[in-house]
Amino acid sequence: MTPQLQQSIRLLQLSSLELQVEIQEALQENPLLEIEENFDYDNANLQPEEESDGNQDPALNDLSLLKDDNIQAALEADIEWDDTFENAKTPATSQKQNLASDIIRDEEDQSRHSLQEHLLWQMRLTPFSELEQLIAIHIIDGIEENGYFKGSLEDIRLCLESDYDVESDEIEAVLHRLQQFDPIGVGSRDLRECLLIQLHLFECSDKKIVLLTKLIDQYLDVLANRNYQQIRSALKITEEQLTELVQLIQLLNPRPGHQIQVDKTEYIVPDVYVRKLNNCWQLSLNVDNTPKLQVAEHYARLIKRADNSTENVYLKNNLQEARWFIKSLQSRNETLLKVTEAIVNRQKDFLERGDEAMHPLVLQNIAEEVQMHESTISRITTRKYLHTPRGIFELKYFFSSHVTTDSGGQCSATAIRATIKKIVHAENVRKPLSDSKIADILGDKGIRVARRTIAKYRESLAIPPSNERKRLV
Repeated sequence: MTPQLQQSIRLLQLSSLELQVEIQEALQENPLLEIEENFDYDNANLQPEEESDGNQDPALNDLSLLKDDNIQAALEADIEWDDTFENAKTPATSQKQNLASDIIRDEEDQSRHSLQEHLLWQMRLTPFSELEQLIAIHIIDGIEENGYFKGSLEDIRLCLESDYDVESDEIEAVLHRLQQFDPIGVGSRDLRECLLIQLHLFECSDKKIVLLTKLIDQYLDVLANRNYQQIRSALKITEEQLTELVQLIQLLNPRPGHQIQVDKTEYIVPDVYVRKLNNCWQLSLNVDNTPKLQVAEHYARLIKRADNSTENVYLKNNLQEARWFIKSLQSRNETLLKVTEAIVNRQKDFLERGDEAMHPLVLQNIAEEVQMHESTISRITTRKYLHTPRGIFELKYFFSSHVTTDSGGQCSATAIRATIKKIVHAENVRKPLSDSKIADILGDKGIRVARRTIAKYRESLAIPPSNERKRLV
């Protein structure tokens, strides 16, 4: 496996953003590589010279090592060097990955830091004594991203006792004052305390406040289990009154810290577009992802055949690398378009009707159709996105397992999940359907799915079990 062929295969698995970084680095490192649309020079001063045996090296035009047949043969055999190639990362690649990991960690911590800073800013505007400020800083340091205080007041007392004579009641008093900061309820030690603090801001009748306080303070666990009859009997209220109380509780924020956070915007750039024109689905690559490159001919003409000087050897090497890189990009684009076209041809019903029309599809199906290795299909469909009239989807999304229907056909897992979602959306919220009942409904449609499989698909859709879906209205 030559380094050039390794490069061709490595480019297959890069996402569009990673590929743009790779192209920019190649442009910076190789003076014989340039973007075609930005190529502008004075033709009068750089007229092509007469080619002769003494000025040009014919061997530099030889790209036989990168013929499509050779690339395809390497792609089919690439599974044999997978582990070696993936583990033999260059220092530059490792640095990039480490930098990416640092950025991810920074983003994860950013919202927590913003909450701490927001609370500290309010603390400085509050007429606290020096000791109270110190206590507040310790408490704020123990507040998690969701806004709850998970530290120990006793630990704070022990930490301060060597320098200050502080009682637990003083620390508790500072905590209560912090709990009135924005967002209201921050610094609560549990859900019950968080909701009760927010409840004091409600503008409603004293009777409702009393009922809400009792419901949250004494029957929150019962409410979480949807045991509405027990609550009605204990509070001696009607179903309509309980419904109103539950609706008021739902206005409260169980995670106040999430109000103060930095938006984590994720941008997805599609690699391929699919549009329906003249009743046919047509594909096109996103040209913004891969600018058209070319060899800088004004540098290439400076290369002389028999010259082994350092400058000439440098130009020769860069010329060959530039041609390899351009060819590798072309191969990547052709492979991406070819594989995407095969996927679209098999999933036209999805484009027309949505998830419920998704057909079963595995890597082997596409590999056989385009005559490539499954590992190549896996690479070219990972972190590559298709822009469709129904949204932007990763190419991996179109692959799913299947179950056999009573009629002898096949139904994809994606279609089954879509059907489950539709069934749950249409259910009676007072009597939600169990997983067994959903399995029976699918069975009536000719789709035999076990109850545990229904539970797995339901969880993947973030749909809670039936006892947690029960509602009063």
